[in-house]
Amino acid sequence: MAMSTGNSGGPMSEINVTPLVDVMLVLLIIFMITAPLASHRITVKLPTATPIKADPKPIKPLDLAVQADGSMFLNDASVDENQLKAALAVAASESPQPELQIRADKTTEYKIVKKILSDAKDQGMVHVGFITTAKE
Repeated sequence: MAMSTGNSGGPMSEINVTPLVDVMLVLLIIFMITAPLASHRITVKLPTATPIKADPKPIKPLDLAVQADGSMFLNDASVDENQLKAALAVAASESPQPELQIRADKTTEYKIVKKILSDAKDQGMVHVGFITTAKE
């Protein structure tokens, strides 16, 4: 910071803008040199793409309800573990693949949900989601 040795003996009250002007001039010169380099001088004819329209029919997800005792209901129909694996294998082979939405009871043991997730992964399910209720 510049100090004054004048009559008052206190610090200078004026701002020294010389370093600011020096930095701004250097930046101006750099930008003037690099700006022409940013434009493309070689023209290339790019290919055009035709977008594929999405399928308008919605995919119905698989709804799996799991009760606290471990009983499972796939789309409101009672299923056991083997029936669930078979249904997941069929759903995994569909294109596009539906989402498996798991609604587990709050008191369901985690090992039951983990087993369902493991079975879904083994059967080839990619889209798995959890359904919860809003906090009141």
